[in-house]
Amino acid sequence: MRYDAVHRALLPWYDRHARDLPWRVGPQALSHGLRPDPYRVWLSEVMLQQTTVAAVKAYFERFTTLWPTVGDLAAAEDSVVMGEWAGLGYYARARNLLKCARVVASVHGGQFPDTEESLRALPGIGPYTAAAIAAIAFDRPAPVMDGNVERVMARLFAVQTPLPAAKPELRTLTEAATPTHRPGCYAQAVMDLGATICSPKSPACGICPVMDMCEARAQGIAPDLPRKTPKKPKPTRFGIAYLARRADGAVLLETRPDQGLLGGMLGWPGTPWSEQDPIPAPPIAADWRDPGLEVRHTFTHFHLRLSLRLAEVDMDTRPLHGEFHLRATFRPSNLPTVMRKAYDLGQAAWRDD
Repeated sequence: MRYDAVHRALLPWYDRHARDLPWRVGPQALSHGLRPDPYRVWLSEVMLQQTTVAAVKAYFERFTTLWPTVGDLAAAEDSVVMGEWAGLGYYARARNLLKCARVVASVHGGQFPDTEESLRALPGIGPYTAAAIAAIAFDRPAPVMDGNVERVMARLFAVQTPLPAAKPELRTLTEAATPTHRPGCYAQAVMDLGATICSPKSPACGICPVMDMCEARAQGIAPDLPRKTPKKPKPTRFGIAYLARRADGAVLLETRPDQGLLGGMLGWPGTPWSEQDPIPAPPIAADWRDPGLEVRHTFTHFHLRLSLRLAEVDMDTRPLHGEFHLRATFRPSNLPTVMRKAYDLGQAAWRDD
């Protein structure tokens, strides 16, 4: 297959059909000399890791309103940024976001490096994100390979090796196919193609701009690719969350350790999460009751079943760990999703008392 034929078909298609995204400088604007802001490209790429475009849009708009530049973000308080990230998931991304912003602000004078190698030296930036920033923000011929690109490459070249074993082969193909002419637009074109036409199920091959070059379509196997190695079943872990409320409405919360799942986020005190029955570990002496409520939540590697315990406590009660957050300053939206589920169930139980 001639890669230049792919470029000649794909780039004009992108010029006409590029998605309108809040972090993107479209082809028309580029042709008039407007350049992408590396900060916005970086922020969007970090947010989009394992997260859908639809879920990210509102977060991106809020972050760029609160912190228009990387320097603004670098100066923000950790707890405020973590609170604004709440609900987006994969919270290590938010911790690395702050680390990276502070390195860019303090070491690089507020300017992102413009090569893959230098970008990869920044906290939280791996091969994909470095390539995406280099290509989109700086128009470098960097091989950008996300899930959409993997799917397009697997079908275009009829790669039948299952994922994840196929990743090195797909990367080699992606690198070979990346042009030196408009590489940023090309990278976004392949991603848009995968998101809108070369979709996981029922790809719209009849309107694909590269259908005549697609080996999987020629062989009649496009919907079957990329093949994937079956995943192992996720285990189930169990835990207890303790929801304590004072007479003034203040609730007992703790900041989770920086390392580990939900690191640095607010949460309810509780037991460790394990595949064994949890051993009770209340954070405060109180008359704890079991309302028979359970939060069920799925993380990347396991399912969680979190039993709730509720208690009303005196104003002068002192917890073993954590602190009370006043109703006037506590924002339930600052809680990660699993903790927000627990809050909602607890509120309903307290109202029913």
